[in-house]
Amino acid sequence: MISKFSIFRALTCFCFITVCANPVAYAQGVDDSVKWGNWLKWGDQRNGTYRNPVLPADYSDPDCIRVNDDYYAISSTFQFSPGVVILHSNDLVNWSVLGHAVNNLNQLSPEMNWDKMNRYGKGIWAGAIRYHHGKFWVYFGTPDEGYFMTTARDPAGPWEPLHQVLSSPGWDDCCPFWDDDGQGYLIGTNYADDYKIHLFKLTADGRDIVKASDQVIHQSPGSEANKLYKINGWYYHFFSEVKPEGRVVMMERSKNIFGPYIESKQLNHAEKQFNEPNQGGLLQTQDGKWYFLTHHGSGDWSGRVLSLLPVTWANGWPVIGKPGADGIGNMVWAGKMPVKDTAKVILQTDDEFEESQLPPQWEWNYQPKADKWSLSQKPGWLSLHAFKPLRPDDLLKAGNTLTQRCFRTPYNSVTIKIEISRMTDGEKAGLCHFTNPHFAQIGINYSRKRRCLEFKNEKVRLSGPEIKGRNIWLRSTWGLDGLSQFYYSLDGYIFKRFGPVYQLTWGSYRGDRIGIYNYNDRENKGCINVDYFHYEIDEQGSLPGPGRNKGGL
Repeated sequence: MISKFSIFRALTCFCFITVCANPVAYAQGVDDSVKWGNWLKWGDQRNGTYRNPVLPADYSDPDCIRVNDDYYAISSTFQFSPGVVILHSNDLVNWSVLGHAVNNLNQLSPEMNWDKMNRYGKGIWAGAIRYHHGKFWVYFGTPDEGYFMTTARDPAGPWEPLHQVLSSPGWDDCCPFWDDDGQGYLIGTNYADDYKIHLFKLTADGRDIVKASDQVIHQSPGSEANKLYKINGWYYHFFSEVKPEGRVVMMERSKNIFGPYIESKQLNHAEKQFNEPNQGGLLQTQDGKWYFLTHHGSGDWSGRVLSLLPVTWANGWPVIGKPGADGIGNMVWAGKMPVKDTAKVILQTDDEFEESQLPPQWEWNYQPKADKWSLSQKPGWLSLHAFKPLRPDDLLKAGNTLTQRCFRTPYNSVTIKIEISRMTDGEKAGLCHFTNPHFAQIGINYSRKRRCLEFKNEKVRLSGPEIKGRNIWLRSTWGLDGLSQFYYSLDGYIFKRFGPVYQLTWGSYRGDRIGIYNYNDRENKGCINVDYFHYEIDEQGSLPGPGRNKGGL
């Protein structure tokens, strides 16, 4: 048992709370054996328990803090805009999208703009969120540009313009830490230099590193996912590394923040059958229980989904998941709710396009061309104006594709209604799935004064019937296997299959995205209007109806 400790005292506002083992975290009588991806239930079970994953969608590289009774998490967003998604929860299981910390990716690099689109697999990688001196702080890295930071009084924004903390390629997985005396530090991995982990002092304003303070405190194969904590007078360095059996979570500690860190402990097993739970954040609830919010780090078509694991302290070290006979943790698929009697929340998905701004579940593929989309041009509709892609007829090089993450549940369905009467020659618009380099799309191909249905992926292109009406409805459905089938309708009621089944894919460190696209190979001309986007998710085996997944706080 550990007593009277302080963890990130200035950051998370929970000082001097007693820490003990966490015996009540496991749900009794629940079968924990789950074949990867075959979860029929997930999240809050509404009976005092939860099932992993808590978010069966691509929320990679998470970090999480508690501020009073609220929990905030961030996730990496790579080339998608806005960047660094921010989540909110009252119980660590029910999450909603609060906003983003980076509104304009051009603050990072012009390569992330619609006219370059040159950062697939790069862009915004793992970061950390902290609370210090009445402000929220987010630090993150990009592999080509270095480390950046921003702050906000309200995690929903507005966030300050980005400031570059370190201008150098080859760095990732940074995290700030403020000690009891107010001195700030930044830890991060120089993966380009054989994964050396560096610790710097921060300037008093937290905006820059003190380069003369630089010290390497650790190096091991693939060592990254850095966090720093101070617990009961010990500095704990949290990280992950690659062992022969796979990536595992590690921790080392010292009485001095710069080390030497001579005591270390493996916190969990690699468990490749569960895609190696690793990167994430440790935190404590108000009543003293500890948890680890993590992603499953070896991605598949659903990306790196989010799970919540109980943490048990033993001999001064946290054990992640269910402790084994060797004292190392194992994956846990079910547990008791960390906080009782909270409201059930389903992450936002649906949009009727009735607001003055896009709700925060949306992210563009790269920084969009601002004058080519509108929510006010036709109130209640999203207007997408076509312009030339960087490569002809290439969805992955077409600007202003609007996207959301794909959930992995037993049944998923996305339906959009689009008005196509203002399309022009050379224009293509519709519904798509994509990663990089994979894609599938169904929509209208306007050519030679005829609007015809078209399906296209890397291997197949199919032409369909001419569409003479003003509107068309497009749909994609998929299940736990990620096999997507496209449909179309001329009246919104009767849907017909079109195109082969498409296997959703993983690419460039990202799971599959669903998106709305519009581009024109011939000229910067043409427009579609999207009336709605309805996203049905099988929530614990019962299908919600259209408009169910608006979410919110």
